[in-house]
Amino acid sequence: MKVRCTVHRDFRVSRIDDRLYSAFIEHMGRAIYSGIFEPGHPAADAHGFRQDVLAFVRDLNIPAIRYPGGNFVSAYDWKDGIGPVHERPIRLDLAWRSTETNRIGTNEFAAWADLAGIEMMLAVNLGTGSLQDAREFLEYVNYPGGTAWSDLRRSHGVERPYGVKMWCLGNEMDGSWQIGHRKARDYGRIADETSKALKTLDPGIETIVCGSSNDEMETYPDWEHTVLEECYENVDYISLHKYFGNRSRDTLNFFGKIEQTGRYIQAIAGTIDHVKARKRAKNDVYICFDEWNVWYHKRAEEKEKIRKWDWPEAPALLEEDYNFEDALFVGGLLNEFIRRSDRVKIACIAQLVNVIAPIRAERGGPAWRQTIYWPYQMASLYGRGEAMAVHVDGPTYDCRVAEDVSYLDVAVTHDPAAAMLTVFVLNRHLSEAADLDMDLAGFTPGEIALHRVMEGHELRATNSATAPDRIAPVKGHDAAIDEGRLRARLNPLSYNVIRINLSQE
Repeated sequence: MKVRCTVHRDFRVSRIDDRLYSAFIEHMGRAIYSGIFEPGHPAADAHGFRQDVLAFVRDLNIPAIRYPGGNFVSAYDWKDGIGPVHERPIRLDLAWRSTETNRIGTNEFAAWADLAGIEMMLAVNLGTGSLQDAREFLEYVNYPGGTAWSDLRRSHGVERPYGVKMWCLGNEMDGSWQIGHRKARDYGRIADETSKALKTLDPGIETIVCGSSNDEMETYPDWEHTVLEECYENVDYISLHKYFGNRSRDTLNFFGKIEQTGRYIQAIAGTIDHVKARKRAKNDVYICFDEWNVWYHKRAEEKEKIRKWDWPEAPALLEEDYNFEDALFVGGLLNEFIRRSDRVKIACIAQLVNVIAPIRAERGGPAWRQTIYWPYQMASLYGRGEAMAVHVDGPTYDCRVAEDVSYLDVAVTHDPAAAMLTVFVLNRHLSEAADLDMDLAGFTPGEIALHRVMEGHELRATNSATAPDRIAPVKGHDAAIDEGRLRARLNPLSYNVIRINLSQE
């Protein structure tokens, strides 16, 4: 299979916002308790934070993390998670039918995020909560001092404000499953008023309004249009969520969902543009794709389990075992985010530890990296700078969710400061290698600086506590610069990252 590609130095898509490689963590299952926090674990520090997990998190170079939910936030009172731990109330979490001890709250999570080198993105409760709750939360977190809430924070041992810039206005408010679910018009109005109030208190923040929970919702895309009609001039982003699965074991159709996601982004981008034009607005609203991941291996059985259990504390929940096929898909989906980085500025893998996550941690035992950890890490490390326009000319296929899907999924980034071009390539073909011939027009390429590849595994193979490194990237050998062009042989069902040194520009 021969594939020709063209990248031209003068044809850029957008400057990539580093927050495209962000993450999400929720008070759900074992994400927090025995995930990032497990006092008494051999790897725990004096504050109870697991250092083995923290090391894996640091290696991902995550810019920002969304917290504390998720469905959890829609019935959560942030005040339950501040002050002396022994005085905090134990609550029943309606979202996941479990018991929340509130041992980890805003200040503890902020301390963990600081250790991890990650900026916080906080969500306010617009389900059972109010504008006033959100305003007080922002004052506690961001105001320097001299007021009731800021001085309360200082009395809790946090002298300096956190300066959190990103604030999510609720979560999945279009969903009937959401505690405090609202109709689009009602939600748009409360989001507008909340955003205005928060920005009055702290004009430097950015707010994220809830879009559709997925593109199969009955209200999609009317929800986005109605909500933005109410709040467009006062918000900065609209959120999208989407989870992916392959229950039919149709690999090519599964990979076609990458293109389907591109259509989802394009549709909402068009909705944003339409509302902006109707309102004659001057500001731009971008997309925050703040929940995405593969999620299907245990989804049905876990839903039934939740209905039956009796309010357990930090139960094992949605602990997906990710396979090689999932890793290939995640690599391709990250390519789509790069290609759409003119509209998608923030994206959060959901979630980070244990719950549908790239990192797993046994209670009292080891932590390990799942297969999807690796493409996420490589995109985060190397997918910075500018997204380049890429023309791909090669064989295609049709599937149920998309037509004319290129077997070779390609994204390219240019980092002028590092004088580096990075090529991310997923070969979706089930049996044929691809001979790639990429014209690097306008660039003066030097040598191959790095070639990492994930290939050669059975699609259902996984990593585990006993075989943590069964699937991981290895050094590639079949890429070279030849007369100013990148030539590479890419094996079937492989994900490749190729970095090319450029002459000083």
